[in-house]
Amino acid sequence: MPDSAQSPETLLVFPCAFPVKIMGLTNDALAQSVLDVVLRHAPDYDAACMEMRASSGGKYVSLTCTINATSRSQLDALYRELTGHPLVKVVL
Repeated sequence: MPDSAQSPETLLVFPCAFPVKIMGLTNDALAQSVLDVVLRHAPDYDAACMEMRASSGGKYVSLTCTINATSRSQLDALYRELTGHPLVKVVL
């Protein structure tokens, strides 16, 4: 089945805007590291669109990257690389 069609494994229809939320400990290298990973999987992502929010205590930061998702395999690979990154605690 082509990626542009809706498949039984997902309710998504590709291509689509897909927000990825990444959380980690506050670290100067987190945003750049996440951006590098996102750009490997979504080269058309505009880095200026990355949203960053600090937790109320300042210990954690969340980053939201809304990518143009083109396939389930693209999303799976992106999630695998992000969840395996040492600075990343959670990916939603």
